[in-house]
Amino acid sequence: MIRKFQSTDTVQVMNIWLRGNEDAHSFIPKDYWKSNYSMVQEQLLQAEVYVHETEGTIQGFVGIQENYLAGIFVKKEVRSTGIGKQLLDYVKAIHPVLTLNVYQRNRRAVEFYKREGFSITLEDIDPDTGEADYTMRWCGYYFTSS
Repeated sequence: MIRKFQSTDTVQVMNIWLRGNEDAHSFIPKDYWKSNYSMVQEQLLQAEVYVHETEGTIQGFVGIQENYLAGIFVKKEVRSTGIGKQLLDYVKAIHPVLTLNVYQRNRRAVEFYKREGFSITLEDIDPDTGEADYTMRWCGYYFTSS
């Protein structure tokens, strides 16, 4: 079940965020994620966040700030089971345009977003980590010429 984030979800969600970043971004020192933990936790409470919950346990979540997809995170043991796609489809239904940044070395995420209709619009360097990243965009609007 997908539902809106509640403040009581914070511990579970932040644990998924930290472990997910450490797993998916082994090319970035773990200390980087730990040093950003408090800031992300504060942002989480102000963002639009939806969680995927099964039997009272949060399996994953998605965070949005306006039309910016801040991230999709799924517990390692349930990745590749469709939870990430469900979360993405849920926010696509609410937001007709989405942008995101993803590290180029996170090939699994890049391919996921490409499969889900995102296009690379910019190649850049993340100033905080020095890692190459992509800005990607998805647009649910289809325009036809008359």
